Amino acid sequence: MTDPRGQPGGGAVPFKLPVKQLLLVLGLVATAYAAALLLWGDSPKTSLARLWSWTGLQAGALCLLNYGLRGWRWRRWMAHYGRHFGPLQGLRLYLAGYAFTPTPGNVGEAVRGLMLARQPLGARQSLAIFGAERLADLLCLLLLCIPAGLWLLGKGEVRTAAPWLLGLAAVGGLAVCVGLALLLRHFAAVFRRHPWLQEAWHCLALRPLVWFVLTLAAWAAQGVAVWLVCRDMALPVDLFTATGFYALAMVAGALSALPAGLGGTEAVLTGLLVAQGASPGDALTMTVLVRLLTLWLAVGLGVMALLYSAAIHKEISFR
Repeated sequence: MTDPRGQPGGGAVPFKLPVKQLLLVLGLVATAYAAALLLWGDSPKTSLARLWSWTGLQAGALCLLNYGLRGWRWRRWMAHYGRHFGPLQGLRLYLAGYAFTPTPGNVGEAVRGLMLARQPLGARQSLAIFGAERLADLLCLLLLCIPAGLWLLGKGEVRTAAPWLLGLAAVGGLAVCVGLALLLRHFAAVFRRHPWLQEAWHCLALRPLVWFVLTLAAWAAQGVAVWLVCRDMALPVDLFTATGFYALAMVAGALSALPAGLGGTEAVLTGLLVAQGASPGDALTMTVLVRLLTLWLAVGLGVMALLYSAAIHKEISFR
């Protein structure tokens, strides 16, 4: 099979659904969240009850908007390779990939294109779309980090108590600049060794304003959800700063390369909320609620979409 760009499409790549590993991660995370809440925050029952409040439902709806916008973006890139889906079918197949989010660096999501039962993408194209998604997400999250960065720079006690934080940010920024410089210097050679990077570049070059607006709006929606959670717990933080806190925590979690940023994202977000004036218990409760809404809601929907698409519509194959 050959795709419209002349690249071999290949058949369905054999892989086994890591049910045991996923259940293990879910069990460990649920235990860790519950233990943390019992020791330092509200009781798990009290915290979970907030999810069913009007604020919790609003925040959940904003998270669903995030998934919808990013799913629309994925459909556009899939269409670039001749795989056209209707809005609901495309969203369902996109959500199915979230079942693999609890993997190091979220790389499990790269199987979205591989597991299609009919006209699956080749490995190169599937990796290309995954790479384009991650680069687009990182760019927009870094932009949304700016208010949190300005807040940190203006926070005198933060500079005094944790000067290493600014130093680490400077070193990280320098490392990114050096990496980009080396990448540009060896642009052609890198593309020759990793053809999927060139494919990712082609995806990003396809109507860049569209994917940029979709991506920025998607992550901003989750930032608003975080602000709603903070406001519900009476933490005085403005919308842009709350969004920046969330974006900064997401970038930190991504850099940790841990499954779904577990541990790193929670630690950074809790620390920022404490620095903003929340008590450690309230900060931990807010962080758990945010992660349930912005991460584990997606994983839960992904598992349901995966099973439904495989068992009912036969659109996904695990052969």
